[in-house]
Amino acid sequence: MPVAEKAVEQVRDFHRGAASAIADVFEDGIQMTKRVGKSASDATEELMDDSVNRIKRHPVESIVTAFAIGFIIGGFVDWLTRRQRYF
Repeated sequence: MPVAEKAVEQVRDFHRGAASAIADVFEDGIQMTKRVGKSASDATEELMDDSVNRIKRHPVESIVTAFAIGFIIGGFVDWLTRRQRYF
């Protein structure tokens, strides 16, 4: 077998191996993304359940807290909009 044919065959083998390795990396990345997504989904669901239970146990404190946060955010937005008028 001439040297050129051996070189071509080695390049083909390398290309097949590289393509396979890249496909494996992508597949591993997809699987990892699915696991992270599932974990984040579970954590979010647990946080929502905890929040619902906390609101049920302490309804007055929850309403006062929500009102205070809304008031603070509204004041901040108002301050930002007033500040923009002068610049």
